[in-house]
Amino acid sequence: MSIPESQLETWAHQGSVTQSAATYNTIKNVLEAAGTPYAAKAFTVFLQGSHGNDTNIFAESDVDIVIRLDDLFFSDLSQLSAAEQTAYHSAYSNATYTYANFKNDVVNVLRKQYGNAAKAGEKAIAIEASGSRRKADVIVAAQFRRYWKFNNLYDETYDEGICFFNGAGERIANYPKQHSQNLTAKHRRCNGWFKPLVRVLKNLRGKLVSDGLLKPGAAPSYYLEGLLHNVPDDCFGGSYQESFACAFDWLHSADKSKLVCANGQYYLMRDGLHTCWPTANALLFLNAATKLWEEW
Repeated sequence: MSIPESQLETWAHQGSVTQSAATYNTIKNVLEAAGTPYAAKAFTVFLQGSHGNDTNIFAESDVDIVIRLDDLFFSDLSQLSAAEQTAYHSAYSNATYTYANFKNDVVNVLRKQYGNAAKAGEKAIAIEASGSRRKADVIVAAQFRRYWKFNNLYDETYDEGICFFNGAGERIANYPKQHSQNLTAKHRRCNGWFKPLVRVLKNLRGKLVSDGLLKPGAAPSYYLEGLLHNVPDDCFGGSYQESFACAFDWLHSADKSKLVCANGQYYLMRDGLHTCWPTANALLFLNAATKLWEEW
């Protein structure tokens, strides 16, 4: 047996669009208001996550928002030579308005607007749902650059992302723009089959969790998107059953250590890293999903 096409088609449907868009626009307006302490700084507000990538399902209610300070940036210089690192440090100086200043100001702006409904957490500022407003998580970030070359300000090469710091002070860097762009490009190459199949996996994950076959949090949406992004384009199409079977056949035979995140910057499965899927959790999901498929 396999999961019926009708069930897969139901799972493929996109969740709320109107409410999430309204929530994003409302909070964006608060963050971009003229009276904020950082109004004169260069910053960008954008939507990320499932709602930003059009892979959201009905069970997903949180809206993920990033506010990124562009007046400063953090860097990874590990790929530069000693001479290039010296040139870099000579060209750039420390910012006077720091990331800590920025995060404190953003927290105060949101608390002024939303009161106790805005709570600073381990990684993000959570804004509780109220009325038609959905729950939102606001990540306060700075620009991040992974350098590949630096000779001077006019001769430098880097990949641009974002970074933020968790409660332990650890820097977490990621590349949401590349992630989103690559998902959209994949969706187009697959003639519109990719994102619906991502939503199928997310709903399937929900069933596995509700049935006690997968622990909550073991298969985050971000990694499910990355998992399917590795599957060859020609696996998508025909029907959801055909696409699912082809994708999972390929994934089971693939070298898991070589799979990469959808942003193209990190390996998908690695242990002990904030930006990678713990291998045991990834394999648990793959095996549980396959078992559900086979025993439906």
